[in-house]
Amino acid sequence: MYAKTLAFVFAALLGGSAFAAPQIQQWQTANGARVLFVPAPEIPMVDAQVVFDAGSARDLAKPGIAVLTNALLNEGAGDKNADAIAEQFASLGARQGNSAERDMASFSLRSLTDPSKLVPAADLLALILKQPTFPQDAFARVQSNALVGLQAQKQSPDEITSQAFFKAVYGTHPYASDPSGTEDSVKALTVDDLKAFYKQYYVARNAVVAIVGAVDRAGAEKIANTLVGGLPEGAAAAKLPDVASLADANIVKLSHPSTQTHVMIGQPGIRRNDPDYFALYLGNHILGGNGLVSRISDEIREKRGLSYSAYSYFMPMRDRGPYVLGLQTRTDKTDEAIKVLRDTLEKFVKDGPTAKELEASKKNITGGFALRVDSNKKIADYLALIGFYNLPLDYLDTFIARMNAVTLQQVKDAFKRRVEPGKMVTVIVGKQG
Repeated sequence: MYAKTLAFVFAALLGGSAFAAPQIQQWQTANGARVLFVPAPEIPMVDAQVVFDAGSARDLAKPGIAVLTNALLNEGAGDKNADAIAEQFASLGARQGNSAERDMASFSLRSLTDPSKLVPAADLLALILKQPTFPQDAFARVQSNALVGLQAQKQSPDEITSQAFFKAVYGTHPYASDPSGTEDSVKALTVDDLKAFYKQYYVARNAVVAIVGAVDRAGAEKIANTLVGGLPEGAAAAKLPDVASLADANIVKLSHPSTQTHVMIGQPGIRRNDPDYFALYLGNHILGGNGLVSRISDEIREKRGLSYSAYSYFMPMRDRGPYVLGLQTRTDKTDEAIKVLRDTLEKFVKDGPTAKELEASKKNITGGFALRVDSNKKIADYLALIGFYNLPLDYLDTFIARMNAVTLQQVKDAFKRRVEPGKMVTVIVGKQG
């Protein structure tokens, strides 16, 4: 019921009514962490996230170190081991999570606002962030699990395709390597390596805190100070090198005994705060981002039955994340499916969408936007993204208006300037003829 109510409220707020959308409050802790906060008094809960610029793009010569460091932090902290940490969160009715991707490493907490629950839950997450013990036995277990995962990836055509795609698109850029690392790199890691990575990147000036819930500004400040106030000030991570554009087309074929052939085609795409973001987002929604009613799905699935799932998407990141087109198809239909996919892309880049397609996609995107902010957690996710990628604080307020303002010509222009069908990587994984 709460989710439906909040979805309705945001639909009204973001749809251009006279009401102002909830304002994002922001400040900086004394040691330099950026904090974003939205009060949400509807239910007595708080969602908090702490994100660090400590993803696998910071691995450098030690692939896998960001993921392992993130995983090991809640395996031991202060005088508590992993079991004690998990049991205490459970006893408080709190949920804690953590993950690491290419750009960021994150920790999340959901708790009731009752001080007898919230205070110890926040203290426990703070202990994980500030006083990890990096126990050797836990490291050995996490390292072993990572190696098992890497072995499993060798059997997954999806993983093989994705890894080959990123390597071919990004070359020597930090985005090229898989966050999980390699067997050799993970085996070579030590506890001291993880401690050094933690010391460099898990610092206040490299952190963003997002808080959404039934607390006032003073309460939010207290939570933020609890979570990151005791971290060393440190320094923000260095700027990543620029992603280079592809000079030529490249085809990578890898043999795998899968029942279908997996295909990924693409190139470097856009940054998260790219000025062409809305035009490209809208255009791609028409081309391949709107499920079964997109052009790619219509041409490949509906008209020809070449694939159950065919799609395209932008993955905006701190630097230029990839633009991806993909499908899975019968091995004997691979060439035909790839040709149809490429032809559909080339026609779209050449001619753009129709006015009817543009309006229909605008309605679809803006009509569904409320569902993307229909819970405290989803709003906290957005706050973390806004803070991490330095998006405007009015991003949620203006999303619908900015999407509706995109013109047909802007979509055509953005695709012609930014998408180069003749300079794309094509990765084909399956039974090779």
